[in-house]
Amino acid sequence: MAFFGCLYYAANRPGEAASLREDDFTLPEEGWGEVLLSTSMPRVGSGWTDTGESFDTRGLKKRARKATPPVPIPPVLVRLVREHIKEFGTAEDGRLFRAAQGGHLLSKEYGEVWKAARLAVLTESEAASPLADVPYSLRHAGVSLWLESGVTPAEVARRAGHSIAVLFRFYAKAIHRNQERANQQIERALEATD
Repeated sequence: MAFFGCLYYAANRPGEAASLREDDFTLPEEGWGEVLLSTSMPRVGSGWTDTGESFDTRGLKKRARKATPPVPIPPVLVRLVREHIKEFGTAEDGRLFRAAQGGHLLSKEYGEVWKAARLAVLTESEAASPLADVPYSLRHAGVSLWLESGVTPAEVARRAGHSIAVLFRFYAKAIHRNQERANQQIERALEATD
C-alpha cells in the first residue's frame, strides 16, 4: 500500500519509489511530512548497466544529477509509510520496498498486485477499460489532483519533476479547468472593487 501511496500522494515514478529509503522521509507524528527524492532505480536489464545487474541506480529524470528536491507528502502518506516500516522494516541496504525474497522490487511483482487490486475494487466494465490500467496511472492521478486542487502549475511541475512544458502538454485539460477557476476568482475580486 505504501508503494502505491508514494506513486499517488507524492507522484513518484515507480523507479523513484523503488529506491526510497527510510532516511529519505521526514515522518512527523502529525501533519505533513516530506520525502527527498535523489535516485531512481529502474530495471533496465543487465546488458544495459555498468555493473552487470538488472537494476540501474540513476539520478532523477530530467533533473540535475545532484538534485534532491523535497516533496511535501500529506498525512495519509506519512501514516502509510510509518505503518509499512513498522510492519515490514527495511531491506539491508535501507530500501523500503523489496521483493518477497528481499531483492529489488520488480515491475512484474507490483504489476500483478495492481491487477488484482483493480479486479477487487472496480466493476467488471471498469476493469475491462483502460481506467487506471497500470500503476503509473497513480502518478497521473496524483498530478491531476494537485492541479484540480488549485496548486499552481509551477509548483506541480516542481513536485512531479516535470518541466512546465511537459506539464502543459500532458495535463492541459486539468490546467484549463484551473484557469477557469482563476478567472472566476479574478472576476469576483474585480466586482468587489467596484
